[in-house]
Amino acid sequence: MAVAAHRSAVKDQVGAEALQALAGNPAIRTLFGEPVALDDAGGFAVWRTGTALAVVLAVWALLAATRITRGEEDAGRWDALLAGRVPVTTVVAHHLAVLLAASLLAGAAAFAGLAAAGATPGGAAVHSAGLALCGMFFASVGALAAQVFATRASASGAAVTVLGIAMLLRMVGDGAAGLGWLRWLSPFGLTALARPYDQNRLVPLLVLLTAGVVLATVAAVAAGGRDIRGGYLRSSSGRAPRIWLLGSVQTFALRRLARPLAAWSAGVGAYYLLIGVLAESMTDFLADNPHFADLAAQAGFTGLATVRGYAATLFALLAIPAGAFAAIRLAALAADETGRRLTLLLAQPLTRTRMLTAEISTAIGGVIALTTVAGLATWTGTKAAGAGLSLSAALAGAWNVLPIALLCLGTGTLALGWAPRAVTLIGCLPAAGGFLLKVIADTSAWPTWAGQLSPFTHLAAVPGTTVNWPATLVMAAIAALTTATGILRYRRRDLSL
Repeated sequence: MAVAAHRSAVKDQVGAEALQALAGNPAIRTLFGEPVALDDAGGFAVWRTGTALAVVLAVWALLAATRITRGEEDAGRWDALLAGRVPVTTVVAHHLAVLLAASLLAGAAAFAGLAAAGATPGGAAVHSAGLALCGMFFASVGALAAQVFATRASASGAAVTVLGIAMLLRMVGDGAAGLGWLRWLSPFGLTALARPYDQNRLVPLLVLLTAGVVLATVAAVAAGGRDIRGGYLRSSSGRAPRIWLLGSVQTFALRRLARPLAAWSAGVGAYYLLIGVLAESMTDFLADNPHFADLAAQAGFTGLATVRGYAATLFALLAIPAGAFAAIRLAALAADETGRRLTLLLAQPLTRTRMLTAEISTAIGGVIALTTVAGLATWTGTKAAGAGLSLSAALAGAWNVLPIALLCLGTGTLALGWAPRAVTLIGCLPAAGGFLLKVIADTSAWPTWAGQLSPFTHLAAVPGTTVNWPATLVMAAIAALTTATGILRYRRRDLSL
């Protein structure tokens, strides 16, 4: 896709130089990374999609690592296996080896895609190796966190925190010339320092490989030094009982939501605060150079020449974390069910419908809170930078993505009723899958109706324009229908044990 977009956007050397100047802006560098070899279709593809693909692979790898190690152990599904002659070190090492192999396959798929699009094989190999090593690194981080912490939630939270710090180091290193050395401390920075399609450097990749191997080795060895179903860090057993929000199903759902919402809000708020701070720098640059704004639009970054258009473009991306948050909250309920933590609760005079509706209502409240935090953070950043974006406009832009998040909630509820082990995957489809579908449809010769299937196609560029109310109401109706269908099926099916 990106290779084809490059061929249509940069038709001559003047266009390539203009795009290079556009990417040289500190705001662009912070958001999208250092521009490398933009005169080459492969280099442009790496700059446009490389960091995003690395983050997606890293998130999958670390969450999968904590799920299939700490999650399976906590659920008791390793008990019979570990009661035999197989030590826990071997079990953890074998599971980690599968994840490392999956990361290598993801890198190979990226190489095949670039090669099939006609990109230079040498640069494609370096870029694909960086993606694979990034996935391997965070799989090792997740596996190590699963040995250190005694619960899956704590291990996943710690691994995600490492990812957030790594991304922040990359952004600061790219945006501030004097702090470029910080990229050597981040897996994402190391993949960028390999400079595919430019210098094709191997030293940063060797550093990343070494770090991943060390972490994987430490994770396997650490597994043998702890108790089964335990970790090196345990919560104190002598603390006073915490009984807040335990009075009803609804308040207990709020209690379950509090910590995840605080963590997600911190990450999303920090990102959109940075978006707001960079608004003035980016829009001033593009306003003074309209030719660069045209090239940015051809490269997929439309509406960046005004503060409202810039905010609308970045707010559209908010639908992905907001939708993922809703899907993951329902997946947590599914995990509690398969982990038999709901068995005694459901044996009481409590209907499953009541419990599920409590989770859905709190998830909706969490999504509203998350988008509100993004809007407030963007407004705060623009206020600090002197950009002209009102609080009402920032909140309107953030709340504009709520219909897509509700679609994720609806499909997640549907999956909870029919396929409880695939709630996260199916629930994220309207956001992550819809965004990918729109990008492919816009950059490929797909028929118009294919692009219309993506909810992002019907999302108005708020606050640059008014809300598309007909599309919003249709998406809300579809979300309500899928949610109701999922609740009916959940009430009738057997428990997943």
